[in-house]
Amino acid sequence: MGTRMFSESAIERIEKEYKEWLQDYEKALQKLPERLERFSTVSDMEVKNLYTPLDIKNKDYMEDIGFPGCYPFTRGVQTTMYRARLWTMRMFAGLGTAEQTNERFHYLISHGETGLSVAFDFPTLMGYDTDSSLARGECGRCGVAIDTIEDMQRLFAGINLEEVTTSMTINPPASVIWAMYIANAENEGFSRKKLGGTIQNDCLKEFIAQKTLMLPPEPSIRLVVDTVEFGTKEVPRWNTISISGYHIREAGATAVQELAFTIYDGITYVEECIKRGLNVDDFAGRLSFFWNSHIDFFEEIAKMRAARRMWARIMKNRFKAQNPRSMMCRFHVQTAGCSLTAQEPYNNIIRTTTEALAAILGGCQSLHTNSLDEVYMIPSEFAVKIALRTQQILAYEVGVANVIDPLAGSYYVEALTDRMEEEANEYIRKLDEMGGMVAAIEKNYPQMEIADSAYRFQQQIERGEKVVIGINMFPSEIPPLEVLKIDPEIERLQIERLHKFKERRNKVKLQKALDELRRRCEGKPCWENNVMPALIEAVKAGATEQECCDVYREVFGTYTDPASF
Repeated sequence: MGTRMFSESAIERIEKEYKEWLQDYEKALQKLPERLERFSTVSDMEVKNLYTPLDIKNKDYMEDIGFPGCYPFTRGVQTTMYRARLWTMRMFAGLGTAEQTNERFHYLISHGETGLSVAFDFPTLMGYDTDSSLARGECGRCGVAIDTIEDMQRLFAGINLEEVTTSMTINPPASVIWAMYIANAENEGFSRKKLGGTIQNDCLKEFIAQKTLMLPPEPSIRLVVDTVEFGTKEVPRWNTISISGYHIREAGATAVQELAFTIYDGITYVEECIKRGLNVDDFAGRLSFFWNSHIDFFEEIAKMRAARRMWARIMKNRFKAQNPRSMMCRFHVQTAGCSLTAQEPYNNIIRTTTEALAAILGGCQSLHTNSLDEVYMIPSEFAVKIALRTQQILAYEVGVANVIDPLAGSYYVEALTDRMEEEANEYIRKLDEMGGMVAAIEKNYPQMEIADSAYRFQQQIERGEKVVIGINMFPSEIPPLEVLKIDPEIERLQIERLHKFKERRNKVKLQKALDELRRRCEGKPCWENNVMPALIEAVKAGATEQECCDVYREVFGTYTDPASF
């Protein structure tokens, strides 16, 4: 039995009254015209002047909205949401050496942060040690340099790894960095069964957007499935993939493209895990998502509500999941880096605040708020404290955490949520027709869709159709902020420390461990050839990140992004 929200007689009366109101509206415009020729979201989704029950007249409350913690999870994945437990305040941090980043972790924890999030430097992100010729000049510049298990120990010194959850933004070398984290935790006396956190580990979005590339798509996905399989059996509290729309959006995607391509990446990983022989209800509950909260307030809220409903329906109908937890789209949110401006940087505090509010009203499980100076550099302590305080004020002072999904039933929000789902499903149908995400990537389909959207948005800014305060409206001369500079001496010291580490290793034990890793990579993908046990033993034997990744490159080959225009 349906649970329609409005009766036919009520809709008929509203239609009649709405037509009369429209006549009054047209008359009013004759005296004072609308201020824009066309109103649209930041993604250029046109919006009407008024939303009424007519826009959601066919909505079924139980099927489309429901209750928090209940299928289809439109209103949130937890029954109590923030009334029982606030979202995790997880500030992205990483700079210079492991010791410097460890200091930042302790600083943030002392000011109320409730979860850690690690930013790595580019050599680490690409699977190279600091002493590689390809890594020169990059040590510690956009995150922390992690070459060895000893670096990992320094990074988390003095932190209880069974009490804190750690998110690590790492993709092609995610399995290696996770192995170092597990090995270090065990060396420190912690149980892998009690470790909680997330590795981003989303190779597909790298081919689509971020481009920290190492291996071709097929072996990349194989390694992702290895981590899911290992986590399911050995590290049950760990989220082994953070399926990431954030970087897709930062590359210029619209909200609908971010939603569709990210959900389809998730579909791809689930399919590959099932092919490996895993039961969907054994692993799907540990998959998580990562969304961008951009500047258009209602569009972002609608996107996150649509994501939960879409994922629930896909898991139930496409993959026949039985456990409600498998249908939950749990997610982390970061405010939009691409919305920040170098001009008038203190405006970024306001941008970040509204984006954080959208993430909260959208029902996030954890949140990172960007710092006002992040467009220039790794955030300063002054700026990162303001960003953390932004979350805390929203959590404790403003009242938005008191009511679960307070915007449910809003004619605009519900209509926009429906439209997000409908348009994202159109992309999903196209991707299915192409043969899946890997085939679409090889055709450059998602890449070109995003590039076209980014170009259109930039044109709109240059024409003044989209307003950015301090850029194309109300510009002013404000001196730029002082930029944090990473001391080049850090690189010399890191290389020196790396070389001393290599000299102390048992070469026979190390070679045996690397040979076992190579044997597993060369073997058929299965539990017996899962790379994670071999990686843990290898890093305990002293293997560096690059030495492990070089085995991957030797066995699987490397990938170069093809140019497309």
